[in-house]
Amino acid sequence: MLSGRVHGSEGGVYRILLDSGEEVSASLRGRLKREARTGDKVVVGDEVAVLIDPDGSTTIEAVRPRLTQVVRGGPGGRRPKVVAANVERLVIVGAVVRPELRQTLLDRLLVVGEANGLEPVVVLNKMDLWEGPPPLAGLYRRLGYRVIPTSAKDGTGLDSLKDLLCSGISAMVGPSGAGKSSLLNAIQPGLSLRIGDLSEKQGRGRHTTVSGRLIPLDCGGLVADTPGFSEAGIWGVERRELERCFPEFAPLRDGCRFRGCTHLHEPGCRVGEAFQAGEIDPDRFESYRVLHKEAERG
Repeated sequence: MLSGRVHGSEGGVYRILLDSGEEVSASLRGRLKREARTGDKVVVGDEVAVLIDPDGSTTIEAVRPRLTQVVRGGPGGRRPKVVAANVERLVIVGAVVRPELRQTLLDRLLVVGEANGLEPVVVLNKMDLWEGPPPLAGLYRRLGYRVIPTSAKDGTGLDSLKDLLCSGISAMVGPSGAGKSSLLNAIQPGLSLRIGDLSEKQGRGRHTTVSGRLIPLDCGGLVADTPGFSEAGIWGVERRELERCFPEFAPLRDGCRFRGCTHLHEPGCRVGEAFQAGEIDPDRFESYRVLHKEAERG
């Protein structure tokens, strides 16, 4: 039995880099197809055990337990989907313009990262099209998040982003058109990842990454490049866990009058008082309110 990591898949065939450095293509053993697993049975980043049969065919015999996973629920209550496994950080890429990153989506993706035990990093791309400080950067830096303004065209922030991606395994997520593939092409010339244009009618990016893939960088890091998406439902996040995904609540929640305070309507709520006093960003609080309602339904 050999060990390796899944780097990509297409049509039920998985591309696996073995620990020996050899790359093989493998199918999934029948019994694994019948096992119930969260989201997809095998995703990029999964560590697997494979068997090479005498006839030369290769099958995945087992999937190792995942240390971490990037899980997002589909919008409208659709089933959850695991997009990557065993990653260390969630690199959220949004554009400052064309298309402008929506704060509601950013907050959702930050919750996905926080809830799955990943280090969230915010990348604000296309700074060559923007004059002045990048929008949202000050707010999220005050909340303790690392924010990297970048431009694949003029090189802004590429050294900082490369230093980040060159260690461990990162998952890059964000809406289509934000420039994830352009940034990776700029960081490592020769990748030649496909880049899409914006939809003229909707002002959104066209999907160019059609399935997840794990990209090895020459500097040593691995990057899970995931399909772009404009919506992200949360899945598996309980209401009590949700407040811990909002770092601005941390110094306040112990001051609430009631244990189990939802921070939405209870009297003597320190978080609510801080919001009323303008100490909490109103759009962040609205994101919490909406996500709390979603978690309640889930």
